[in-house]
Amino acid sequence: MGVKGGLHTTGTKWFMIESQRHSYHLVDPRPWPISGSLGALATTVGGVMYMHSFQGGATLLSLGLIFLLYTMFVWWRDVLRESTLEGHHTKAVQLGPRYGSILFIVSEVMFLFAFFWASSHSSLAPMVEIGGIWPPKGIGVLDPWEIPLLNTPILPSSGAAVTWAHHAILAGKEKRAVYALVATVSLALVSTGFQGMEYYQAPSTISDSIYGSTFFLATGFHGFHVIIGTLFLIVCGIRQYLGHLTKKHHVGFEAAAWYWHFVDVVRLFPFVSIYWWGCI
Repeated sequence: MGVKGGLHTTGTKWFMIESQRHSYHLVDPRPWPISGSLGALATTVGGVMYMHSFQGGATLLSLGLIFLLYTMFVWWRDVLRESTLEGHHTKAVQLGPRYGSILFIVSEVMFLFAFFWASSHSSLAPMVEIGGIWPPKGIGVLDPWEIPLLNTPILPSSGAAVTWAHHAILAGKEKRAVYALVATVSLALVSTGFQGMEYYQAPSTISDSIYGSTFFLATGFHGFHVIIGTLFLIVCGIRQYLGHLTKKHHVGFEAAAWYWHFVDVVRLFPFVSIYWWGCI
């Protein structure tokens, strides 16, 4: 191996000596932003075409979703490689994902707050068009003291389990962290199953007046967040099993834990403002 003007040579290969004098990660150019934008555009246009029964709408929607999911997979794959294998995520770099996660969760709080506000507005001052009562006359409601009550403590319990996993990671107990994440995901799946049973037994549909719209949108989007958080935690569990997470470097898990705490705390609000208040 020889040295020429700041370059190491090994056979026919040349490797540049890089001296980085800062702690930030300058990301190499990649096609994922533009591919994600094109996938989102195809998904949106295809969805509109499909809902208006245009020919080819379903095909464009499917291709857009596949392209979007593929972009998400390869982009996150690259981020994991940069952080875990290449060591680019220094303490300064880790601040970006942390702040981004917090802002994302704040935006999700506002998103769900809009649905709870719509439900509260409609129930506290029922319009004459729905008979001046809540729930509207002729609309069946679920008994909050059955499946909804049974399902409510499950998510906070899973929040306790994910906190257990976090403390296990900080203590360097890898196997215990995996067990805690398995417990968290198991409780999440039970909660999703209960919500599926709840929808199956629901005496109303999303088209049944303003009650059906607000009930299924608020509880449905919360259930969707539970599913996304479950997938997030499954990935963290796999990474923990593979040894990717350490005491000082587990930003991905922290983001998943924050998101999960947001999901389990929010569960209390629909129980009080939609399930319980809606049947008084």
